[in-house]
Amino acid sequence: MKILVCISHVPDTTSKINFCENNSKFDKSGVQFVINPNDEFGLTRAIWFKEKNNATIDVINVGLQDTESTLRKALAIGADKAVRINHEPKDGFSVAKFISDYISENNYDLIIAGRESIDYNGGMVPGMISALTKINFIDKCIALNISGNSVEAAREIEGGKENISTQLPLIIGGQKGLVEESDLRIPNMRGIMMARKKELVVVETSDDPSATHSKSFEKPQPKGEVTLVSSNDIEKLIDLLHNEAKAL
Repeated sequence: MKILVCISHVPDTTSKINFCENNSKFDKSGVQFVINPNDEFGLTRAIWFKEKNNATIDVINVGLQDTESTLRKALAIGADKAVRINHEPKDGFSVAKFISDYISENNYDLIIAGRESIDYNGGMVPGMISALTKINFIDKCIALNISGNSVEAAREIEGGKENISTQLPLIIGGQKGLVEESDLRIPNMRGIMMARKKELVVVETSDDPSATHSKSFEKPQPKGEVTLVSSNDIEKLIDLLHNEAKAL
C-alpha cells in the first residue's frame, strides 16, 4: 500500500502572532513552526499501516524552503520520502491543485490530509483534492481500517459518528480519533539521523493557480473592561443587560 500524507507547516499555538508590510503579510520572524496537529494524527496512523501492512509513506507540502524543517521532522517520525512543491501558498485552492497534479502523476492508494490546518482553519484542501482527482473522500475521519482494498471507516457527525464502507483509492480529512495524542511519535536520535539520508524532492512550479489573495490581516480587538455585579443586585444586572449590553 502506498500512502501520501499532506503536511502543513503551521505556527505553534504558543507563538506570538504579528503582521508586517502594512498588515498585508504574516510576520514569520521569531515564530516556531510545527507539523499541523491534524496532519500529525494522520501521519501517525500511516506509520501504523507501515508497521502492520508494509506500507510506504510519502509526505508532501506546498511551501518554500523554510518548510523543509517540518518535512524533515515527518521523515524522522517515520515517513520514507518527502516532496516539497516549491510555491508560496496563497489559498487552499492552489495547495489542492498542486497536490492533485502530483497525485495524477504518482498513484497512491491512500491520501491522508488533516481535516483543517490550525493557521487559517479553512478545512477546504482535502475536499478539493478529491474533487480534482475524482477520488472518494471521507471528511472528519476518526477511525480507519484497511484490509486489501476494502476500507472500514468512521467520521464524526453532529451528535455521534457515521460508519462507512468503501474501497481504495481514498482521500481522508483526518483528525484526533485516528490516533490519540498519547500515540503521537517524538523523533528519536536514530530517526533524526536517518531523516538526513532520506529523499526530499523539490518540485518546481511555473504557474500560480491561486483563486484568492489575502489583502490585509488584523488582530481581534482587546477585551473590554468587565463590570462586576453583586449576585444580590438583580435590578442592576437587568438594567446593564437591557441598556448597555442590549441583550434583553
